[in-house]
Amino acid sequence: MTDAIEDLIQILDLENIEENLFRGHSPDVSWQRVFGGQVIGQAMIAAYRTVEDRVCHSLHAYFIRPGDPKVPIVYEVDRSRDGKSFTTRRVVAIQHGKQIFNLAASFQVPEQGFEHQAEMPIVAMPEDLPSERELREEVASRLPEDMAKHFARPRPIEIKPVNPQHYIDPEPMEPTQYIWFRARKPVPENNIALSQSILAYASDMTLLDTCIRPHGVSWVSGKLQSASLDHAMWFHQPFKANEWMLYAQDSPSASGARGFNRGSVFTRDGRLVASVAQEGLIRYRP
Repeated sequence: MTDAIEDLIQILDLENIEENLFRGHSPDVSWQRVFGGQVIGQAMIAAYRTVEDRVCHSLHAYFIRPGDPKVPIVYEVDRSRDGKSFTTRRVVAIQHGKQIFNLAASFQVPEQGFEHQAEMPIVAMPEDLPSERELREEVASRLPEDMAKHFARPRPIEIKPVNPQHYIDPEPMEPTQYIWFRARKPVPENNIALSQSILAYASDMTLLDTCIRPHGVSWVSGKLQSASLDHAMWFHQPFKANEWMLYAQDSPSASGARGFNRGSVFTRDGRLVASVAQEGLIRYRP
């Protein structure tokens, strides 16, 4: 039996069914819809399969319909432009004959230029923190059996929250959170496409939670409807997906049943390797 990270790598390894057409599958889990980070990662791989000798520096995506985990997802790539320095691709994800997601990505020939970056926040290091799994085990006995099983499932990304909010009895907190994360096993260092796709997958795991922290609610209650609406990423520097990275997240605004969230991803030695922005649906029904 493969472990969770090997399963993720297999899920990201799309089947080429025709020129510019690829097919992806979802893990055999009890989710009612496909995890958004999976679709972003698979769409990135589809785009990368049509690009040579260039690295993705940005992507912008919209979630249009919930994905059905029971059927494959077809990814259609439009080769929008191949320039001297930049390449642009548009990817449409299709299920049941309808678009469920689209992504625009830009790739660049590596080159040198000016450099500066924001400073990494000073927080506790991952060795001094309990894992997300340990925090979940503390409350698992208070959850319904099906939810407890979902909580305990193996995950491909290891997470250690710096300032966690309680899963069942959340108190209002500042709309800021910090987590350390990494892939649970080494990822081939020469596979930039896979590393970026894994980071894209991980970037969607906690970001939307940031905008609900001030309101003292939790998705565990069953009263919160939430879903990613769009997702954007900018890749600044190379990184190793299996080494600890700090995900600094904040939410400047929530209104109109939507929450806006931002994230900065740092290596543990302080290099800013990626930036993220996302808006999500947040509806609370007491």
